[in-house]
Amino acid sequence: MTPAFAVLALVTLQRLGELALANRNTRRLLARGGVESAPRHYPVIVGLHAAWLAGLWALGRDRPVSLPWLGLFLALQVLRIWVIASLGGRWTTRIITLPGEAPVRCGPYRFLPHPNYLVVAGEIAVLPLALGLPAYAAVFSALNAGVLWVRVRAENAALRAASR
Repeated sequence: MTPAFAVLALVTLQRLGELALANRNTRRLLARGGVESAPRHYPVIVGLHAAWLAGLWALGRDRPVSLPWLGLFLALQVLRIWVIASLGGRWTTRIITLPGEAPVRCGPYRFLPHPNYLVVAGEIAVLPLALGLPAYAAVFSALNAGVLWVRVRAENAALRAASR
């Protein structure tokens, strides 16, 4: 097993665990009266992230790992955990709001409105760079920017509507 294989295996397991947590939180939020907004772009996000990870497996599993880039990726994981912990049961991969409840303003949300998307944008660039795939990082970063442009606008509209 190469170091790249081990890194990709851990990232894959992390993502699968996060999907399970997100699905559990989604069910609970909807049961509490949560409202999902803009679900039509969700399959595009899932497809983009799945393609990103599958491509890394195809192109990067046997490549050398750059320790400085890997260190930056690990730092992003600490930020990811902070985001998830700050949102608690409200963290999900979908846009779900609870009408009448204020947006979360603790943790990294004290400083930025969408810290999770900054973390994701960093991950999409940094992990391929750790595997020596700069063109891959650039292509998926551009695709992710397009998806995030739609996503952030939809999420901001949902948060405004929920706080009325």
